[in-house]
Amino acid sequence: MRFMTTWCGPAGDQFVYFDQSVLDVFERHIQSDSGTEAGGILLGHVRGKHLEVLEASEPTPQDLRLRYFFERMIHGHKGLADRRWRESNGLVRYIGEWHTHPQDVPTPSCTDLGEWQKLAKDRSDRRPMLAVVVGRQTLHVELMHADAKRHTFLSQ
Repeated sequence: MRFMTTWCGPAGDQFVYFDQSVLDVFERHIQSDSGTEAGGILLGHVRGKHLEVLEASEPTPQDLRLRYFFERMIHGHKGLADRRWRESNGLVRYIGEWHTHPQDVPTPSCTDLGEWQKLAKDRSDRRPMLAVVVGRQTLHVELMHADAKRHTFLSQ
């Protein structure tokens, strides 16, 4: 199975591009009927209003992984983001979060939406946060703004 690399915003003028290595991470962690959720952070370039996702961190042993719950701990993920920021002279940055759901076509939970809004409010660059839920057949891709406005992307 292959997830799509390019996703288009609701007005058709904003795009999210996922590098194949990011999609490979997602595919490695697709949640089976008996598996636990997985997740991490998304790193990449901001190109105007477009996002190019170059890297997805993988779950660490410190992360809390349950059947219907994932909590990313700071260990490993923040260090990776800080390292990529330094190595790229600020060009590769934190863009957002990803996690899995045991659904063919995933939909974010109320818990997901609340956490994404909190993360969007806490962003020092005031940019909306990219949020991805990995399902068994497709992705849910959206931007969450600090004011809880949401923009869902469609695969191209």
